[in-house]
Amino acid sequence: MLLDLSFLKLLVLGVLALIIFGPERLPSMAAQAGRLLRELRRMAEGAKSELSESLGPEFTQFSQQFDIADLNPKHFVRKHVINELTGEGSLLGGSVDVGNGAGPSQVMQTTALQPGESPPYDAEAT
Repeated sequence: MLLDLSFLKLLVLGVLALIIFGPERLPSMAAQAGRLLRELRRMAEGAKSELSESLGPEFTQFSQQFDIADLNPKHFVRKHVINELTGEGSLLGGSVDVGNGAGPSQVMQTTALQPGESPPYDAEAT
């Protein structure tokens, strides 16, 4: 699967391209798209190297810690929220300072409500 496109969707797009552009223009369009992709990749690499040179050695230290996949919202949520809730992350597995002296076990503790009991209400929070 490429960009969440199934084989059937790619096949339909290929047939549409063949109908719209025709069999004689389709190879030249594909070659032009390939050249455009190569040019964009070259420009991205040039910008990355130029930025690396401009920022100096501090950037190389930062870039080793930085993962470009963190910019993807799904990956970010998985890494920083879901993994923390399941205990696989670094916060719940280590020591957490929440400001009131409560550790991770005290933060995640919940008590079940008895039948007919109303949940706690904080008037200052609303």
